[in-house]
Amino acid sequence: MNSQTFYIKTYGCQMNERDSEIMAGQLRQMGYQPVNDEKSAELIIVNTCAVRGSAEEHALGYIGQLKQLKDQNPSMRLAVAGCMSQEPGTIAWLKKHAAHVDLVFGTHNLHELPKLLDEVEQSDEMVIDVWKSAGEVVEHLPSQRADGVQAFVNIIYGCDKFCTYCIVPFTRGKERSREIPAIVNEVKALAQEGYQDITVLGQNVNSYGHDLNPAVDLADLLVELEKIDGVRWLRYTTSHPRDFSQKLIDTIAQSQKITHHVHLPVQSGSNPILKRMNRKYTREQYLDLIERVKRAIPDAVLTTDIIVGFPGETEEDFEATMDLVRQVRYDAAFTFLYSPREGTPAARWEGRDPVPNPVKKERLNRLMSLQYQISLEANQQLIGRTELVLIEGLSKKNPNVWAGRTHTNKVVLIDRDPAVDLIDRFVPVRITQAKTFYLTGEVVGAPVSDPSPRRRVELPLV
Repeated sequence: MNSQTFYIKTYGCQMNERDSEIMAGQLRQMGYQPVNDEKSAELIIVNTCAVRGSAEEHALGYIGQLKQLKDQNPSMRLAVAGCMSQEPGTIAWLKKHAAHVDLVFGTHNLHELPKLLDEVEQSDEMVIDVWKSAGEVVEHLPSQRADGVQAFVNIIYGCDKFCTYCIVPFTRGKERSREIPAIVNEVKALAQEGYQDITVLGQNVNSYGHDLNPAVDLADLLVELEKIDGVRWLRYTTSHPRDFSQKLIDTIAQSQKITHHVHLPVQSGSNPILKRMNRKYTREQYLDLIERVKRAIPDAVLTTDIIVGFPGETEEDFEATMDLVRQVRYDAAFTFLYSPREGTPAARWEGRDPVPNPVKKERLNRLMSLQYQISLEANQQLIGRTELVLIEGLSKKNPNVWAGRTHTNKVVLIDRDPAVDLIDRFVPVRITQAKTFYLTGEVVGAPVSDPSPRRRVELPLV
């Protein structure tokens, strides 16, 4: 290419963010330079998400908008990557409505990006290379990570759970775990570079290691990662309640580094709906798990995901979810209207037994109203306490305010002293005020960490 600049637009979860880091690393190795604006890029990659319809709509809309740029700059190359590329119907849609796209590839072969770009230069047509199944785990890929002290580390790819509403097992493939030594070496290297807040990633991290020989589990891995000098906080996402073992609970309770934020997506509080979702646990089993977590980790911050309006959900089913929320008292909940994903069993049921949209929205509003009150009450319990806070950047609403997070993932806003640079520092903060979605506080001591050896190009906005 004449001008080697690239821009990656990422939709979706942390796994997609990590994939974008790997693609950026390959491009940097090829001599490309990143730019902060698609208008000045000669290569644009849209890394898509297929979990919800809204993410797809945003991605497709963005791809459509790029036609104008392509018309203005015919030498620009446009690639579509990620989960949506592997969904039924996506390629046909792109051929019909987005002929300006040059390359389509999926989650299984992002390591072949250099080869695929060469093919684009040799072809006059859209290059399509989407693998139907995943191969072996590919190690030692280059990576362009964000500056700062936070880093994501993949530990397991794919998912074998096949929840009836979820497309991920089809787009990400079967579960494939990385070996513990490879993960440990990666985290050691990150720690040596100054990364202190490490999040291990997987569609279901609690399944980690069952496919290895000999088999290991997430608790075994976290114990090894905790030994690494320089790592201050260890996080993990995403968890599945069915695989959240007592061994893992005990490991978190005894750890000095594993954070006490426990995200356990329940999805529904109704046993009939959980069965239709193929979640493989009951309401009673889930509540028992929550009780064991609270007993072992009294200061645990509990969060969850809930789907409202799953096909066949009755008012009684929904009230069971509301009752469960009242019992557990989550610090926060990510709530979603059911979104049918083509190719899943639930998408077929949606046509036969749908919940009307007005009913879905009314139920969602009731759920959010309940959860917001519980979230506020939980945050109010922290007023007067001193928490260690990692300062991540500036508040997007006020440049005179720092935004950071506690080890339990609570957002904290702090008045900024322009004479003191606290970005990427861990500082003691006394909580002075509580809102539904965040806390405010004041710095009450010196930072407990040195500045990051890297300076971020752009401050992340919270």
